Amino acid sequence: MTRSASSPVTDTARRAKAAAAVLAPQPRTVRDGALLAIADSLEARSGEIVAANADDIAKARAAGTSEAITDRLTLTPERIAAIAADVRHVVGLPDPVGEVVRGSTLPNGLELRQVRVPLGVVGIIYEARPNVTVDAAALCLKSGNAVLLRGSSSAYASNSALVAVLRDAVESAGLPADVVQLVPGESRESVRELMRARGLVDVLIPRGGASLIRTVVEESTVPVIETGTGNCHVYVDEHADIEMAVKILVNSKASRPSVCNAAETVLVHAGIADAFLPRALAALCEAGVTVHGDDAWQRAGKDAGTHVIAATEEDWAAEYLSYDIAAAVVPGLEAAVEHIRRWSSGHTEAIVTRDQGAARRFVALVDSTAVMVNASTRFTDGGQFGFGAEIGISTQKLHARGPMGLPELTSTKYVVTGEGHIR
Repeated sequence: MTRSASSPVTDTARRAKAAAAVLAPQPRTVRDGALLAIADSLEARSGEIVAANADDIAKARAAGTSEAITDRLTLTPERIAAIAADVRHVVGLPDPVGEVVRGSTLPNGLELRQVRVPLGVVGIIYEARPNVTVDAAALCLKSGNAVLLRGSSSAYASNSALVAVLRDAVESAGLPADVVQLVPGESRESVRELMRARGLVDVLIPRGGASLIRTVVEESTVPVIETGTGNCHVYVDEHADIEMAVKILVNSKASRPSVCNAAETVLVHAGIADAFLPRALAALCEAGVTVHGDDAWQRAGKDAGTHVIAATEEDWAAEYLSYDIAAAVVPGLEAAVEHIRRWSSGHTEAIVTRDQGAARRFVALVDSTAVMVNASTRFTDGGQFGFGAEIGISTQKLHARGPMGLPELTSTKYVVTGEGHIR
């Protein structure tokens, strides 16, 4: 275990480590009380939060930031009230801490229990709206973890104001304020220091674009739970219901294209292409989606009077996060799976088919965090899965995979009880 030299970042991590030791044994009532205090304080102090947010908005506009990004950055009293409501919702979720994962009595009479315990200190590095600051803190507190928050420099004033409110609230509930801290500094150096605080920070969770995630995964000495980019696929099988397939495709792509569970590629079995492509092109065009297609899609576009851009290898790899989709016709299911294996980010893939054999084959062959059968890729979400909330969607294979709810913010330990047993 390494200990970093003293700096503002490592000093913050040391305080978090000490606060985590105080938080971990607290009962649910104390943690839930802190969350309720947070929700009340957010509403009571929304004026100062909005005032701080105005500084970030002014800087964003001066820098020529797009209105779409600026809107995501904006906090209003109504949005703050919605954030407070989300915190109250977390209060009502089942408490993972202390849950017995498995237990037994061994042949020698020892009682063995594996129980959930907090991870300890969780660092979140994120490029997102300032509501993530509160969401991440609430989920970490609920699961008994101290949290270190490193958001975008573009939201620094907003995040500073939010964390000040959070710290005052948890302290009023009897917990150390240091269970919630903002990582000091706006430079990349502060991020690098956080990534190297091994022994002080137990796990890092990056949330953001592919470049951010890759940097954290490759450069961190702290264990990382990798949240993934979403190059998600919809495969329309030869035996698909065409109307169903069109609805699933449009929902997967266009209901909210800027999120990681939006579809970025559609693959269509050659046996259904003639019937499906004209319907799909019309629906995608109506939804405002630009198709980047192979030769078959380009020919169908000409026949339908719809322009289809010629797809390149960059398109198959793209996470567009926009009203664009890559499209290809494939000889069959095996070819679709081969394409997905080559280009997928391992997030979510969907098959549309009435053939249960094809569905089972697809599910068995596709290795992603979620595989949808006759359902939109947009369902890969902690709330939609019934988890109540999520800290992110993990595309790795260790500890947590898929939407990460409260249980994924815990580890386990074994409790062994004997009556003077010796070996």
